[in-house]
Amino acid sequence: MRLPTALVAAVSLVAGFAAAQLTGLRWAGAVVVVAGAAWCVVRERPTTAWWRLAVVVAIGVGAFVLSHVLADLLGAWPAVGVAALALGLVTWLVVDRERTGGDRSTVPR
Repeated sequence: MRLPTALVAAVSLVAGFAAAQLTGLRWAGAVVVVAGAAWCVVRERPTTAWWRLAVVVAIGVGAFVLSHVLADLLGAWPAVGVAALALGLVTWLVVDRERTGGDRSTVPR
């Protein structure tokens, strides 16, 4: 069974925040988030249309920003959780769902 890319995307956001919190180094968190995004793009590039990947990366950036905006209202960890859920949902809808019977708009062969 294939690990959903949506799960990797969402966990990367949470793991990035955890890395920044545990080390006290914001750049360490950024490295984790960028590595997770890169892994998702490299994994999906052969089978997923470029525009779908661009949408997910843009949503990932938006989720990162959203987590910072929501942190004042919800607290840091709940805000990261909401952002990760949003990123995971969009990634599933745009990338993973096509493998489970949804839209099949992939890279033309």
